[in-house]
Amino acid sequence: MSTKIPSSELILNADGSVYHLHLLPEDLADTVILVGDPERVPQVSKHFDRIELVKQKREFITHTGYIGNERLTVLSTGIGTDNIDIVLNELDILSHVNMLSREVKSEKRDLKLIRVGTSGALQSDIEVDSILVSTHGLGLDHLTWYYEVEPDKDVIYLKDELGLDFLKPYLFNANADLLAKFDQQSMKGITATCSGFYAPQGRYLRAGIKSMALVERLSALRIDGLRVTNFEMETAAILGLSKLFGFKAIAVNAIVANRITHQFSSNGQATIDKTIQYTVETLLKK
Repeated sequence: MSTKIPSSELILNADGSVYHLHLLPEDLADTVILVGDPERVPQVSKHFDRIELVKQKREFITHTGYIGNERLTVLSTGIGTDNIDIVLNELDILSHVNMLSREVKSEKRDLKLIRVGTSGALQSDIEVDSILVSTHGLGLDHLTWYYEVEPDKDVIYLKDELGLDFLKPYLFNANADLLAKFDQQSMKGITATCSGFYAPQGRYLRAGIKSMALVERLSALRIDGLRVTNFEMETAAILGLSKLFGFKAIAVNAIVANRITHQFSSNGQATIDKTIQYTVETLLKK
């Protein structure tokens, strides 16, 4: 017999929707595009033929609609792995918990998650305004260590190569089925996920930081011969929690900066638009 999840752990709104996302299970398509910036949601849903649902609570905006017969959801997560913790858990609730009885469902939902976001390159040959698909997520943020999920490879030793003894890095793979959908010509690589934008990404402004050499050390890393190509603030946590919850997940990155050559995009919005269109078109391929 299933055990009911207490109301202090499974928090619902007055209308029965999940607490932060304010969604009901039927609001969610099986394919979900995750974007960080709430303003990016309509930039994705403008590609829909029709929108059937618009909901918002705090920074979490959801549009669900159709392109032809394909039902899609686009959902803003906000910035960082702390928000990913909220979003992925609530997607799991919507997929695998009976929110009326507060019991775990016996059946599983085949949810596909595709992050589309901006990122900084860590290799000099990766051009600003290009698109990069993440084959792996290298977590430098510690989130998944709070959960009972095994990384796909033990990379804790990397803390020594990075010169940051407080780190406990982890590595998760992108879903192979989703990777296979993307063009062979697409640039691919390991995406590092940091716990912040400034010191955790090696940015020195005024206050002292632990490592002035973080960018260079990440650039020099090799994991089974593969380079760390870029970094941002969400991908590794999405891949790790997706493994835990039984979702398929991948990330598609708009490269708007190169931290080795010190370049920044002069038209980042055009790069984001190009990345969104590429992602939508790829998802619709049979």
